Amino acid sequence: MAVRRIALPPGYRKQDVLAFHSRDAEGIAEQVTQERLRKAVLLGGTPVLLDVTFGDAEAVCEVASDCALDAAQEAMVDDALLNILGLRIDPDRFLEFARADPVLGPLARRHAGLRIVQSATVFEALTWAVIGQQINLTFAIALRRTFIQQAGRAHSGGLLCYPEAADVARLDVEDLTTRKFSRSKAETLIRLATLVAEGGLSLERTGDVERTSAALLAVKGIGPWTVNYALLRGFGYGDCSLHGDVAVRSALQKLLGTAEKPSIAEAERWLAGYAPHRTMVAAHLWASL
Repeated sequence: MAVRRIALPPGYRKQDVLAFHSRDAEGIAEQVTQERLRKAVLLGGTPVLLDVTFGDAEAVCEVASDCALDAAQEAMVDDALLNILGLRIDPDRFLEFARADPVLGPLARRHAGLRIVQSATVFEALTWAVIGQQINLTFAIALRRTFIQQAGRAHSGGLLCYPEAADVARLDVEDLTTRKFSRSKAETLIRLATLVAEGGLSLERTGDVERTSAALLAVKGIGPWTVNYALLRGFGYGDCSLHGDVAVRSALQKLLGTAEKPSIAEAERWLAGYAPHRTMVAAHLWASL
């Protein structure tokens, strides 16, 4: 078992990280306590348990893999830890940007240090975005649990690992539709996984956001909201415009004091004024609710 010690910045809000990973009360793939996060995930085909204990100044992570990890998989572990600990995007840059803003400034100051917590892998973020399309959060969490049960594999420690593309590609559509997935959603998940597993779609972070977005939008069943959510939760892109997100628009209505919820087009125009920090704007708007 390997141990990694990760320095935490001053004012690190571990409660936000723990809250994100405790959404599923049944805890089949993640277990959360007051000071600890345990998450199981498949990395390069190997079941890996990331067991993180939070201290005041550092996070101590025990990495328990069911097989020896090669150099590429070790890099995946480092990447996953950055993601699940919310260390990829620096919130202080946004606070400096928004502090004096007459509309967003008070909200930014109230939630100073708020972080974007990401999924362990880009594939997890992207499939979670597809699962959550046009349904409420409670139902989305239940479907995610089913998805893990159908395609994931167990770690020797007992938790189920979030699946990789190859695991999902082996599913039949009926494996999901018989468990409350719509046919279109099931087909999109398997289509996406097959493309990734066979090399037809790369989920590497290249820095070319326009190219990544275009490649994702070319997949049937994936639209702009799904792409932007995946860019935020998976790729860690700092300027995602979540104007199509219902909660973002509800928060904008509350923040701006308007009688009606802004339209998608109105929300897009308003958010454009906060480029290149629209990812953090979305995070603060969500937190305001």
